[in-house]
Amino acid sequence: MSSHGNATSMRDALYEAPGPKTKRKIMVGTAVSAVVVACILLAILERFYATGQLDPRYWTFFLEWSTWRFLLQGFAGTVRVALTAGAISLVLGMLLMLGRVSKIKPLSAACRVVIDFFRGVPSLLLIYFFFLVVPQYGIKMSSFWMLTLPVALAASGVLAEVFRAGVNAVPRGQVEAAMSIGLSPAKTMRKIVLPQAVRYVIPSLISQLVVVVKDTTVAYVVSYPDLMQNARVLITSYDALVSVYFTIALIYILINYAINKASVAVANRTGVKIIR
Repeated sequence: MSSHGNATSMRDALYEAPGPKTKRKIMVGTAVSAVVVACILLAILERFYATGQLDPRYWTFFLEWSTWRFLLQGFAGTVRVALTAGAISLVLGMLLMLGRVSKIKPLSAACRVVIDFFRGVPSLLLIYFFFLVVPQYGIKMSSFWMLTLPVALAASGVLAEVFRAGVNAVPRGQVEAAMSIGLSPAKTMRKIVLPQAVRYVIPSLISQLVVVVKDTTVAYVVSYPDLMQNARVLITSYDALVSVYFTIALIYILINYAINKASVAVANRTGVKIIR
């Protein structure tokens, strides 16, 4: 407790088990929040009903297998892009991190600029670059790569910093011990530092896949048939904007929820603490 009598400090509220009074406040706050959310949902449903968005014709086509088959095809496209972009960003992020922590100052400075650039530039802008600018130089790419490469580049900047955080988390004493027994800096990094650093950041790497999945939703720019692009086709075919977007939103929520749960499961298995 803090020195201000019975006042609860921010640290106490965040990290210590709540007492009976705090628990009652939490219960009241939860109940009030639930009521507010319920009222908002009822208001939304009332508006949907008033505008005819709950009419069966906007929803019954989801009972047809052809609709879900079409969405599954788009989902498969999203998975292909996400996994490919994730794999590329992992490799590129690792290389950028190694250059960033290098003792060669020009290399370190160059990698820092590249990392900051990819972290700062929106993935959508990179997609437009690959879609509009790259073909002007005679480089022909499929819509798959015009989407995958920009998403991978944008993610690589973030992953490079994630890897660097893992490297910095390795106790300095282990590095000094490895150097003292004659290991070179390269061998120390490869055999001592990197295995531990990767273990530390595996949950964060899995969580970053959520961002990659979200970035694929702009596939319409390059007309790549992903989940969102196929959803747009359904909207045009059935004139059902609300129902389709509502369904697609639920699918994305479930995907990202599954990725986050996988991250937590890996963290629990490896004993790595993550911020929830």
